[in-house]
Order: sequence, then structure tokens, then C-alpha cells
Amino acid sequence: MAQERWTVLKVLKWTTEHFQEKGMENPRLEAEVLLAHLLGVDRVGLYLNYDKPLKEEERKAYREMIQRRTAREPVAYILGYKEFWSLRFKVGPECLIPRPETEHLVEETLRLAAQEHLSLPLRILEIGTGCGAMAVALAKELKEAHIVATDISPHALSLAKENAQAHGVGERIKFVQGDLFPPGEAPFCLIISNPPYIITEDLFQLAPEVKDYEPLDALDGGGNGLRFFREIAQGSSGYLIKGGWLLLEMGEGQAPKVTNILEEVGFTHIELVPDYAGVKRVIRTQRE
Repeated sequence: MAQERWTVLKVLKWTTEHFQEKGMENPRLEAEVLLAHLLGVDRVGLYLNYDKPLKEEERKAYREMIQRRTAREPVAYILGYKEFWSLRFKVGPECLIPRPETEHLVEETLRLAAQEHLSLPLRILEIGTGCGAMAVALAKELKEAHIVATDISPHALSLAKENAQAHGVGERIKFVQGDLFPPGEAPFCLIISNPPYIITEDLFQLAPEVKDYEPLDALDGGGNGLRFFREIAQGSSGYLIKGGWLLLEMGEGQAPKVTNILEEVGFTHIELVPDYAGVKRVIRTQRE
């Protein structure tokens, strides 16, 4: 009996149907992304090789990827990387996967960095860098900037350093292990952070891809989700130059409460920036 011929097209169709049965949101897209990664081509390359049969070792490796995804492991962890700011970052369970919404924080930081009143050299602090995506993106865009990035996790910092080296900016970012602010550093022109902001009791309502795989301490914002906003707001004035800016990413519906926190510690010039879905995603405030 002739052995069944599993072409690229046949494998994709089977995987798409399998993912649909398992309730995946983007079954065809994920099937294509995983197979393209395995075969070392882009998704267009799959279309150009629909009739190509998979080798047995390719089928075995793809089955393992399908099993991992069916167990709801995030695609980024299976691939080992995630795109952010048109750059590829190595990711793993030691850090959060960069989200597209966080690119708004990079955009706003670049917009403010262009202001003439900010003193040179331009010093930027990122609190909670994770895999280093924001710090690296800013280092690529701002060639003269001095960037310090902190994280409480030594494993996340190790990954961030690896990503910085891979993108050629390892010597321009100072990575510091610690909780929030780096002691002994001179004041910064800009302080940015995408802090944990999920309410603790809501963590276990998150999608399995998040709650079962990503580090929950990088998501847990305390009983009301506002713990780190308060701590950063209280500590930032001692680390900002006069006229410097604090920029924070927020969750949906948190803008009024975060605004109140900033006002309580003396910030007055507060602006809200929506994302493409209209959610007030970034809050920025200036030290007068």
C-alpha cells in the first residue's frame, strides 16, 4: 500500500480543522505561522510550495508543535521569538510576550524625546524591561540616548541583555536588577514603564495562554491593579529632571484612577493617549 502523501496544503488543512475543533481564535493563521517557521520560509513561501510533501522528520517536528499549541502554549514561546517595533525578540517563559499595544508607549516616548527643552545627553529609564523590547527599540531609534532598564527578575534581564546584543545596542543599555528604580542613578529625562496592572483576582480569568504560561508576577497589579502605578508615581519625582516626563501603559478603564494617583503626588500636566481601539492606553505627565 502506498504511503499517504502529506503535502504542505494537506497538512495545513488538517491542522486548521484541528485548531478549530480546539477553539483557537486564528486556526489557519497559526497553522501557517508554525509550519512556515519549521520549514524556514515565510507564509508566501508556503503558498509557493503547496504541493511539496513533508519529510517524516518535518511531520514529526510539526506534530510536536501542534501538541504544544493545543495545550495552549503561546505561539511566541513555541517559535521562541516575537516581533515588536519591526524587530525580532527572543522570548521565553521568564518574561511576558511583548504586546502590540505597547508600541504606543514607544511612539509617545520618541515624540517627547524630540522636544528641544530636554537636556542632553538624553537619559531614559525603563522600569520592568522584561525581554528588553522597549529599551532596545528606543536604543535603535535614539542613537545618542543613555538608557537604563530595570527588572526584578534576573532571568528576564539575562534574556533582555541577549536581545540587546543581538540588535547591536548591548553597550548602550545598562541593565540593572532590582525592584523599580535603580539606586544611585542621575535623574532621567524620560521614565517609561508597562507595569503589572491586572487585578489579582482577575488573573485566573485570563486566557490559558496567559495564566498557564506567562509569569503571573509580571501581570499582578495587586488587589485593585494599581499597586505599581502608585509606587512608580511616588518614586519618579526623585528620578526625573525638571521638565522630564513619566509615561505609563494602562489597562482598559484604568485612566481615571491612574490620573488620580498622579495628581495625588503632585503631577499636574497629565495627558491620555488612546490606542487604535480607542482605549486610553498611555498616560503621560510632566514634572514641572
